[in-house]
Amino acid sequence: MTQTAGNKRKFSFIGYLVSIGLVAACLYIFTVGTAGVAERTREENLNSLVEAVRRASVQCYAIEGRYPPSVEYLEEHYGISIDRNDYNVFYSGWASNIMPDITIIPVEKEEVE
Repeated sequence: MTQTAGNKRKFSFIGYLVSIGLVAACLYIFTVGTAGVAERTREENLNSLVEAVRRASVQCYAIEGRYPPSVEYLEEHYGISIDRNDYNVFYSGWASNIMPDITIIPVEKEEVE
């Protein structure tokens, strides 16, 4: 049996559709995977910053005998670096010998369309 030109075009068209579908599926999987990795990275960065501020506060207490008066003090004297465009830091201590309350919240960024 021989194939006619019409059958060849039909199989060729189906092959193109399958190829396009596979490429679209791969792009979708890649996009979803990349978004998941980005979200985990943001969470890890936040957790690292919280731990760094806490460690620096405890280190200040161990060295100076008091907790730091502000986050700015930690930045100046203990090498903490906070990207203020990405994080809001709330640091409240009411006594120099009691661990301050440290809250760090990511800045909500507006989507650019």
